[in-house]
Amino acid sequence: MRTAWKATLASAAGALALAAGAAAFVWSGWYDVAATRQHTQAVYDLLEQVMRHSIHARAGEEDWVAPASDARLRGLRLYEAHCLQCHGAPGVAPARFALGMTPLPVNLVHTARQWTPAQIHWVVSEGIKMTGMPAWRFRLAPHEIDEVVAFVATLPTLSPASYQALAASGPAGDAGTDGPTEPDAETWPVDRARGLTALQQYACTSCHAVPGAVGSQPAVGPPLHGLAQRKYLAGHLPNSPDNLVRWIRFPQRVAPRSAMPDLGVSERDARDMAAYLLGPAAD
Repeated sequence: MRTAWKATLASAAGALALAAGAAAFVWSGWYDVAATRQHTQAVYDLLEQVMRHSIHARAGEEDWVAPASDARLRGLRLYEAHCLQCHGAPGVAPARFALGMTPLPVNLVHTARQWTPAQIHWVVSEGIKMTGMPAWRFRLAPHEIDEVVAFVATLPTLSPASYQALAASGPAGDAGTDGPTEPDAETWPVDRARGLTALQQYACTSCHAVPGAVGSQPAVGPPLHGLAQRKYLAGHLPNSPDNLVRWIRFPQRVAPRSAMPDLGVSERDARDMAAYLLGPAAD
């Protein structure tokens, strides 16, 4: 009995010591968060392995079918518009701001050698948290994501000269839509869980405290808790699901003096966002 009591006491003391050590580590400010200071190699390796296993576990469920043979050039145009700034290309540097990002955006020649097209497709679609990589399914149509993947998969075969030749071939083309191609409003159900994801992907959480969203809870714009209980939107628009969709999509039309900018929110995304904000989880 005495031995068991001592073991329990020792375990409790150890747990308290660990908690005290963790608290001291956090509150002391000892860990340097500056972008000019690297993580330790152990921390980097741990995060790298977590990312790799997470992608393997999820992308393995995807069946990726290569698009038509002319998709590579369309994918190049999309890549130039949306990816080149951070990742560069053969013989082309990323934009200056991207050179000092942490973590550094990976050279996609290396990615295309290490990952399958299905895995690249999952990353492009879903993004990777805490890396600056967004979920492009909120910005590009499904066929455009396929075209980007088709181009990225060919990067290891391109020399700087062949990349420049490919980039110069054909018309400049379209750099993509303003968002995913939308089906008829009648054909897709409202998805409240997707609405919370959309609120994060459109950076609403950079100005608003959004219920259920993890973050710093900024106070730049009004908090969005209990939105269903408010009589008006933007100070004068009667509160209804349709009006909230309108306000989310076209704030500068509804209230030209508002600091809320137009973010190019699609109809589907706005309806999911409105359903989330007017639902019980947002009270």
